[in-house]
Amino acid sequence: MNYLYLVAVIISKAISIYSWILMIYVLMSWVPSIQNSQIGYLFARVCEPYLSPFRRFIPPLGGVLDLSPVIAFLVLQFASRGIIQILLTFG
Repeated sequence: MNYLYLVAVIISKAISIYSWILMIYVLMSWVPSIQNSQIGYLFARVCEPYLSPFRRFIPPLGGVLDLSPVIAFLVLQFASRGIIQILLTFG
């Protein structure tokens, strides 16, 4: 088995897991009691460093609707596909 293929699989799985964590974190924002729990704080520590640059450049629509997680998720997916394609091309 090619090592770059194995690296591509590991990166793909890690990004997939992070994407799920990101989606759960965004959904948790609809329920403040969950967001203020221990798991909410853990998810915030994992997700906020990635989301904060997007929030700086993408203002909420109407001051309420935050689209930055959607853009962050799309960037994560495109980056994942690009990295995997590069690794598989050279592998």
